Amino acid sequence: MTMIVPPAEWAPHKAVWIGFPSHPELWEDDLEPAREEVAAFGRAVHVGGKGERVILVAADDAAAQAAEQMAGDYAEVVVQPFGDIWLRDTGPILLGDGSARSFRFNGWGGKYDLPGDDDVGLRLAATIEAPVERCEWVLEGGAIDGDGTGRLVTTEQCLLNPNRNPDLSKDEIAARLRDDLGFSEILWLGDGLLNDHTDGHVDNLARFVAPGVVAIPEPTENDPNAAVYSQAADAAVAAGLKVSRIPSPGEVLRDDEIVPASYMNFYIGNAAVVVPLYGAPNDDAAVAAVQALFPDREAVGLRADAILTGGGSFHCISQQIPA
Repeated sequence: MTMIVPPAEWAPHKAVWIGFPSHPELWEDDLEPAREEVAAFGRAVHVGGKGERVILVAADDAAAQAAEQMAGDYAEVVVQPFGDIWLRDTGPILLGDGSARSFRFNGWGGKYDLPGDDDVGLRLAATIEAPVERCEWVLEGGAIDGDGTGRLVTTEQCLLNPNRNPDLSKDEIAARLRDDLGFSEILWLGDGLLNDHTDGHVDNLARFVAPGVVAIPEPTENDPNAAVYSQAADAAVAAGLKVSRIPSPGEVLRDDEIVPASYMNFYIGNAAVVVPLYGAPNDDAAVAAVQALFPDREAVGLRADAILTGGGSFHCISQQIPA
């Protein structure tokens, strides 16, 4: 029997959902800067109509009004109540046959349990009339990345964390990834980035960029994640994958604390690949490296400082709808 898997992110999209910062109490002084960064991201994905349809998802009418003013005519705005904007983790995962899977969500292991996040995936799937199946175990979309052939990369730090599915073994989780999403080959990496409150989501560490090809950061001098990057690259090579290295931003500080800044949190759209930038020395080199991986698309680098204060970046706030 042929399993249906989620299409690779570089496969054609019908549209993309992007979470729009909606709750002032969560963002405080970063609310307006974050909204501006999200609007710029959506504009870059739309590429004047050459990219894909952009759907900004706001949590309430007030946020929707702000989104409409900022988006102009490049995006559709819909209202679906949510806790926060990380739709990669809370939104539905769509498979190649047009059906969707929605998983339990527990606030990244109970850290940020906000109303609306656990069922927004079911509601978003309903807006596009996708047949949706609820899978009764905890999984966030940012914790996995596939190449469209049945291969998957993830981290043990996240998927095997006792704050997610304490009653499931590694083999049982692998079986659920196969049964619910069709993945037949799993590359288990170890830890994710330092101080990542998602407990090591793989979309900050390793991303498939072609079938059998995974991109992993190349550490800088005194990089706080040097060992993590090296271990991930070694594991990928040992698994028979080709590894492409992308420069790391190195140590990025906010309020004197190391934050999990990563160029790997790029979004692969129909016409553009949007790379988050942090004012680090390797910003330009990272965009050039991503451009080399996607010669048929335009690599666009955009600052994501304000979004990062919430804990993620462009990939984290988006969820594509395959064509």
